[in-house]
Amino acid sequence: MASSFSSGMRGSRTRKFKSEINVVPYIDVMLVLLIIFMVMPSSNNPSVVNLPSAEKTTRPPDDYIQIVLKPNGALSLGVNGKNALAPETAPNRNALLRKLRVLHADNPDFPVLIAGDRESKYDDVIQLISEAKKMGINRVGLATK
Repeated sequence: MASSFSSGMRGSRTRKFKSEINVVPYIDVMLVLLIIFMVMPSSNNPSVVNLPSAEKTTRPPDDYIQIVLKPNGALSLGVNGKNALAPETAPNRNALLRKLRVLHADNPDFPVLIAGDRESKYDDVIQLISEAKKMGINRVGLATK
């Protein structure tokens, strides 16, 4: 009896379950997705870009109101052309906007050109353009050299 008991123990091995995740199918799926995403952008033609067009003139208009921004924050405002007025400096932005409002009321057909120095802040130029548009000035441009 003892022999049959020991032979029964040998025959019934304890099985261990593998608790591993088979990642091979996931790797296959990820490689297929990678190939799809690599091939898809090449079907688009990136060399064709529709850029907006802008009108540009070689010289400024005959009569215009000019705002000059200096890098140190100094502002000046004047009229150029036949009805030229010497540029006046403004101590701050509010004073400049009041003078601009008066000049625009006197000369409603004059466009406004903003000349910013290379060192002036981009935000200051954009805010001046925005304020001029809010006043009802339709033609606002940037003076270039």
